[in-house]
Amino acid sequence: MLAATTASTIKVSIPTPLRKYSAGASELMLPATNVRKVLAELEQRYPALQRNICDETGAVRRHINLFVNTNHMRDCNGLDTSLQPGDVVTIMTAVSGG
Repeated sequence: MLAATTASTIKVSIPTPLRKYSAGASELMLPATNVRKVLAELEQRYPALQRNICDETGAVRRHINLFVNTNHMRDCNGLDTSLQPGDVVTIMTAVSGG
């Protein structure tokens, strides 16, 4: 008997500037097996949030950084970085100034 593949529950940490797009939530619990699926879940549940993270091509915007636990996704496997139950995806907005 084959076991069905189920998505892991992942915690997504939302930065303060983007919380207005997540109904004020600082954290979301989403089913996902990789970062790409996190973004797909956000598109379904919080489309305005997803549009602030990704551009119209689906690429992560330049001023947004996505971390899986303590590793930047670009240092792993990009949007295809695998997720395990209990992993935390942190969305960070770039800060600039002078």
